[in-house]
Amino acid sequence: MTTKMPQGGIWRGLAALFVGATRATPGAAAGTTALPDIRRSITAARRGQPEAQLAVAQAYLQGIGVPTNAMEGALWLRRAAEAGHAEAQALLATLLLQGLAGSTTGGLFAGSTAHAYPEAAAQWAQRAAAAGAVEAQALLGFLYATGQGVVQDYVAAAQWYERAAAAGSPQAALGLGLIRLAGLEGLADTAAAARLIEQAAAAGLPTAQYVFGTLHEAGVPPIAPDQAAAVVLYRAAAVAQVRPAQARLGLALLEGWVAAPNRLEGETWLRRAAIAGDGEAAALVADLQAGNTDGPPNLLEAAGWYTLAAEAGHRQAARVLGFMHLAGLGVAQDSEEAIKWLTRAAEEGDLVAVVDLAQAATLAGKSNTALERVVAWFEQGAARGDAVAAYNLAVCAAHGIGMAQDMSAAAQWLRRAAERVVNAQYWYARLLLEGALGAPDVAEARHWLRRAADEGLADAAVLLADLDLNGRGAPRDPATALVRFEIAAQQGHVGAMFAAGAILGGGHDVAPDRPRALDWFRRAALGGHPQAQLMLGRYLMRGLAGEPVVEEGVAWLQRAAQAGLAEAAAELSALRPASVEEATVTANAAG
Repeated sequence: MTTKMPQGGIWRGLAALFVGATRATPGAAAGTTALPDIRRSITAARRGQPEAQLAVAQAYLQGIGVPTNAMEGALWLRRAAEAGHAEAQALLATLLLQGLAGSTTGGLFAGSTAHAYPEAAAQWAQRAAAAGAVEAQALLGFLYATGQGVVQDYVAAAQWYERAAAAGSPQAALGLGLIRLAGLEGLADTAAAARLIEQAAAAGLPTAQYVFGTLHEAGVPPIAPDQAAAVVLYRAAAVAQVRPAQARLGLALLEGWVAAPNRLEGETWLRRAAIAGDGEAAALVADLQAGNTDGPPNLLEAAGWYTLAAEAGHRQAARVLGFMHLAGLGVAQDSEEAIKWLTRAAEEGDLVAVVDLAQAATLAGKSNTALERVVAWFEQGAARGDAVAAYNLAVCAAHGIGMAQDMSAAAQWLRRAAERVVNAQYWYARLLLEGALGAPDVAEARHWLRRAADEGLADAAVLLADLDLNGRGAPRDPATALVRFEIAAQQGHVGAMFAAGAILGGGHDVAPDRPRALDWFRRAALGGHPQAQLMLGRYLMRGLAGEPVVEEGVAWLQRAAQAGLAEAAAELSALRPASVEEATVTANAAG
């Protein structure tokens, strides 16, 4: 079984753990080294003693007995490493991976900007790992897993992680668990992965606690779904500043996974995660502000959080932010800013943003340069075989967005995308049915609608059911049509609810079942379907599926009439006298 996990974020979390070793190196007792001790260590280090050189390096790196000076620490660390000291080699590898900033007269760490040296880090990690340094073995596993400084090799990563995990490294246990969980070295083994990740979490590793929480939330075998356990683990990791754990904890508190929803604490954790750079958390905070249930919406604050989310790469946030600038909601109306954010969302494949972008460019009186750039991006993706890009390109061609309208080109791109994109299957079938490509091809349209319906697209199921009901492209089959309508209705498709009620009401070569029909009419009416409101009113007034309920029936007729349905207005005006009591007598007499 392969389980999708947020791998990128987890590897970054592991990187933070290894980098953290530079601030908490084994053997360094912060705050306990007296000044005379460091002076003796410096004297010994100058004489070439590797152990003393490591001690001096740690002192400078952690500010123990001397002012903190990462550059000086790195220089002493390198001397110890070059003398063959495995612990110094491991720590140097970590520093090289992290990168150092400072100013020296020259050499490896020259300059004022932090630079990472993954190749050099891998070389020192190899030397230390071969000498048996557990931290270096874990680090080397990480480098192979992420392809930093070495060619990415999950098998080699697993081998080094396994050696370090056997020696008690929780970082290695977590890394190996992630590889086994995703099956990166072969077949996935979720049971072994869970044991390894649990081992790392039990050792107090915050990132492992977060990952172990995701296993409980998702119920990855052999772990049963357990939101309560997940929340406990998320909280432990969140307190330790693990950003995704803060986001999940915030969501859990907001939605009330374990106890009553706690918006105050939930939003607090979401804000922490958002400020730390979690785009999804920032978007959730923005949504809370935009749809505030405890008071008026705070669109100004929402815009700030949407900006934070969009800058972190959140596509929907970029689109919403663009729309806010376009409409002047919570921010000054600014078509230039709208174009900027909508372009970013559109380049990520957000079709709603593409449409809004066209509107923004028109309002700004600009050329469609931004749209043309988006279309070019879609074209490049489609040429590489990206089915989603091909679908997006088809939409642009069909609506003339960023290019001249071209239904023939739209159809060609839809056909390419249809092999893998459900929406493309539906829209390609629509073109075939409508004869947009020549003579209607109902048989081919049914093929694509069936594929889309089998994938769960309600609109496709409804259109295919309509073809079945009317005998287009196949013999008339009301029973199959009813099945398809009810499947779509269960997915919330209001039109399908009405159609199911109409078939069950009789007259369609299907045995009438008016109580079921009434139920579907009621659901569709509640969903705002005027025809369903009319039929529900008739059923209730005339008692077609039980005892008459005239007062409620009249109310539904009134709603249908307010929606503009002339038939409902006519039935209401025909009630003489208009009072509900007398309407009851009229309905019973008709009954």
